[in-house]
Amino acid sequence: MGAVPSPLPPVKIALLGPGTVGSEVVRLLTQEAEDLAARVGAPLEIVGIHARDTSKDRGPHIPRELLTSDASALVAQADVVVELMGGIEPARTLILEAIAGGASVVTANKALVAAHGPELYEAADAANVDLYFEAAVAGAIPLVRPVRESLAGDHITRILGIVNGTTNYILDEMTRRGLDYDVALRQAQELGYAEADPTADVEGHDAAAKAAILASLAFHQRVALADVYCEGISAITADDVIAARETRQVIKLLAIAERTEGGVTVRVHPALVSEDHPLAGVHGAFNAVFIEAESAGGLMFYGQGAGGTPTASAVLGDIVSVARHKAIGGKGPRESNYAAHEVLPMDAALTRYSVRMAVEDRPGVLAAVAAVFQKHDVGIEIVRQVPGQTHAGLILSTYAAPERDLRATVEELRASDAVAEVKSVLRIEGE
Repeated sequence: MGAVPSPLPPVKIALLGPGTVGSEVVRLLTQEAEDLAARVGAPLEIVGIHARDTSKDRGPHIPRELLTSDASALVAQADVVVELMGGIEPARTLILEAIAGGASVVTANKALVAAHGPELYEAADAANVDLYFEAAVAGAIPLVRPVRESLAGDHITRILGIVNGTTNYILDEMTRRGLDYDVALRQAQELGYAEADPTADVEGHDAAAKAAILASLAFHQRVALADVYCEGISAITADDVIAARETRQVIKLLAIAERTEGGVTVRVHPALVSEDHPLAGVHGAFNAVFIEAESAGGLMFYGQGAGGTPTASAVLGDIVSVARHKAIGGKGPRESNYAAHEVLPMDAALTRYSVRMAVEDRPGVLAAVAAVFQKHDVGIEIVRQVPGQTHAGLILSTYAAPERDLRATVEELRASDAVAEVKSVLRIEGE
């Protein structure tokens, strides 16, 4: 028999950020070391963990002897750098240092990828190393890999999804338990679903970063964060939720990326979704994403969009891939940005409106309201009358029309003598 070949040398892993996700990554790397080595083809060795404060107790899974405050020195000795610190800097600088030194990178930093993805892609391609970011978009849900690899031979036309667990939890509690927005937000904070400063989540910025990443991958071109229309949920009221329930709809914060003949639109905003639509049944802090492609048809991805262990699962999947390339050769996909679709403003997006208003209780009001819609070439699909104490209530649902025309219609309604108040305007999606 021939000699047993010597095992390959360990793949050296440097971790930046020993927080909730980082701690779970270390736990899994340690507990699953034998299985991971078999999948990679070489052992995985954690050579250090960067923390700003090395004296702080990081829990049972973070060995104190591996902690270091010198991130640059740690990055310089790694084959794979796992960035879980968040924010733009110093994460961006450290990732570029890692790439320049020949290390592949795994990151869960959606803000960084959305803002500086092209710079990081170009640096990784020039250095012939990998840049993986599965955990940056939807936690444990495999989404980035299917979009940029499994569907690489298809044409994606639309992405529609819930990609922020915090806002979905808040809206779900408002819907199922009748809570006011402030109460639901406070509950989300107490349970750890929302940060002390929840702005990034509730104003839609987190979802917008994810939408920019998905659109860039799906449409094979660079879509900047600034290209994404962003509107959060902080203005949603209990009355909006009640009105939605009466029309058999629920309110969800949606990320939407669409390719049309005129270009692409990318947007994040609250929307009414029919109770019959699968997205209406996404509860708690879960995420779900629909992808429509020319050949594959409709695909749905569903699962936990946040949390230490679920997110760590996505990070570990990326680590295995890039470590295998380091151990036995190969390289992951490069950036695909050959397309040149025009990124259209929100005004060009086709959508539907549900307009809830209080109108004067006198003859001719409905005709006056209908005339405003007709003036802007917006068709009315359904009119519902709602009892009111002082004024009559109306809820009008439109047919699909360009956002600019829908917005102009609402602006004129606000100024109309027939309308006492436009109480709320919500888009209708998923139909």
